[in-house]
Amino acid sequence: MKIKKISFFVFIAISTVFVACSSSSNDSASEENIDAAAAKAKVKDVNAQNVFYSIPSPVETTSLLKAVGAKYDPKFLNPIENVSNYVTLASKALNLGVYGSDLSFTSIYDQTQESMLYLRCTNKLASALGISGAFDETTTSRIEANMQNRDSLLAIISDSYWNADAYLKENGQPGVSSLIIAGGWIEGLYIATQIAKTTKNAGVVSRIGEQKMSLENLISLLETYKADNESIPVLLIQLNDLKKVFDSIPVTATETTASTDKEKGVTVIGNGNTFNLSPEQLKQISDKSSEIRNKIIK
Repeated sequence: MKIKKISFFVFIAISTVFVACSSSSNDSASEENIDAAAAKAKVKDVNAQNVFYSIPSPVETTSLLKAVGAKYDPKFLNPIENVSNYVTLASKALNLGVYGSDLSFTSIYDQTQESMLYLRCTNKLASALGISGAFDETTTSRIEANMQNRDSLLAIISDSYWNADAYLKENGQPGVSSLIIAGGWIEGLYIATQIAKTTKNAGVVSRIGEQKMSLENLISLLETYKADNESIPVLLIQLNDLKKVFDSIPVTATETTASTDKEKGVTVIGNGNTFNLSPEQLKQISDKSSEIRNKIIK
C-alpha cells in the first residue's frame, strides 16, 4: 500500500528552533500515518483471508462433481495448446487457476496421461509468475509417484496451490493470488454447467445453485484487490452480471446436515439451504459462465 508523502516548505524567515520543532511534529505525524496504513493493510489482509477460505478450491469443486455422479469428458477442459497464448500477468494467473481445475478434474477421474499434460501447463504458468516452487520438480516427482493414489495426488495438488498463495502474499502480490482463485472457480463452474447441460443430472444442478454464496465471496475477494491489476475491475463487471442471475434463484432453508467420512477423517457440513434452480436460470448461468471462461482462455 502506498503512503502519500507530504512536502513541507520552510521559509527562511522562520527560526531554526521553530523548524526543528516542526520537523519533530511532522515526523510524529508521519509515524502515525504509517501505523494507520499498516493497521488498515492488516485488516484488509485478514478480511481477504477469511473470504479466501470460504471459496472452494479446484480440488473441492471437481470432487463435488464426481460425488454427484458427473462423468469425465475431456472436451470440457482448456486445451493444453493454449498455454503459450498467455503473456500478461493477469492471463497467466487466471489460467493457472483454470489449468489447476483441469488438473484436479483429470486426477479425480484417474486420467493419468492427461494429468501429466495439465501438470506441465501449471508448471509453465507458475514458473512464469515466479512461483515455480509451488510446482517444482519435487512436486512433479511426488505427483508422478502418486498417480495411482488419487487421495494422495489431490492432497499434493491442494498443497501446491496453498504454497503458491502463501508465496504471493508474502511477496506482496495477493491480487495475483485472487486471480488464480477466480480462474479456478470459473473453470469449475463452467465444467459443472457443461455437465449439467448434457446430462441433466439433478445433483450437478444442485451444486451449481450452491455456488451462489461462493460467487459472492469471490466478488468480495476481488473487490479487495481491484486496484492491484487493471484486469480485476473488468472481471468484476462480468462476475456481477453473473451474480444477477444467481440472485434470482429462490432459496429454501433446510436443516443443516453433517456427514463424516471415517476413512478420510473428513466431516462435510451442509449449509442448510436448497437452491431451486430453474432450467432457464441454468441456461443463463451456463451461457454467462461460458462467456467469462472463454474470454479468459482465448
